[in-house]
Amino acid sequence: MREALVAAAFRLFLERGYEQTTVDDIVALAGVGRRSFFRYFPSKEDVVFPDHERCLADMQAFLARSPEDADPVRRVCDAARLVLGMYAENPAFSVQRYRLTKKVPGLRAYELSVVWRYERALAEYLRGRLGGRPDGSLRADVIAAAVVAAHNNALRSWLRSDGRDDAGAAVDHALAYAQSAFGDVPVPPRGTSPEDVVVVAARRGTPLWQVLREIETAFAHD
Repeated sequence: MREALVAAAFRLFLERGYEQTTVDDIVALAGVGRRSFFRYFPSKEDVVFPDHERCLADMQAFLARSPEDADPVRRVCDAARLVLGMYAENPAFSVQRYRLTKKVPGLRAYELSVVWRYERALAEYLRGRLGGRPDGSLRADVIAAAVVAAHNNALRSWLRSDGRDDAGAAVDHALAYAQSAFGDVPVPPRGTSPEDVVVVAARRGTPLWQVLREIETAFAHD
């Protein structure tokens, strides 16, 4: 039923235009009632993006399963690849949607709201991992925005090629650029803060007993 409604909607969007197509037109072509439509899609805009809710849930579950020692930047890049996978499942539909979205300002605004939700999911994960670092929240937001921007740049390039180019290679290249910009981000162990770390500088050849005394002195000041 869900797929039938999407197919009917896009057929009408292409034939009549998005603005000229109503929900009543869609359900009539699909042979179902209005209640069936709204059981699957809260609005006409949602039928244009039928797979984003599932993809967002998959991304959040993927991040929630992250190992404790996972590099957070690499992990959010891998999470972004899930979005690419959603588009690549049906290249013809993805290209069709891209063309439609370019023509309809309301759909472009809706798409931006969807992209923001992906970015927020990445940022929330990063804040959980980087919160113990100086400017941890700032770094989380900047990294999440950069990863989303890199992914979307490659995705749009693939869509402009009508799905003929290698989407995976394009996104891998873009995400590698984002990852190299931030590098591997060391994460403090959970339950620690920067104040829990003591760094002692000593010249090469300093006797070990003197280094230990410096460490004991530092802890004695706590």
